[in-house]
Amino acid sequence: MEQRDYVRRLLDAYRVTPGTCGVVRRPDRVLAAQLHQRGVPLEAVENAFVLAAARRLIRPVSVAPLGTIHSLAYFSPVIEEVLQLQVGQECFQYLRHKLQRAASAR
Repeated sequence: MEQRDYVRRLLDAYRVTPGTCGVVRRPDRVLAAQLHQRGVPLEAVENAFVLAAARRLIRPVSVAPLGTIHSLAYFSPVIEEVLQLQVGQECFQYLRHKLQRAASAR
């Protein structure tokens, strides 16, 4: 995949990830290009978005909500974590399902 397409798809996924402000800034574009240059699979980045969003949304109702994410860099540690995980795609599909249910319940 060409860098331009990779960056566009990554930033589109970031923009709609629950908990983000939905705005892309120049540092976000730079980080997305760096991820492409490193050869980080787009699927791994998307899975990191899902994992981080699930961790943020699926919390006890008694705790205060977390603030809005304003930078793609927030996901950097989770992207690295996902790259190291030895779990199947089914795990992330399950989390996507849980996110959809949590979003519709709120």
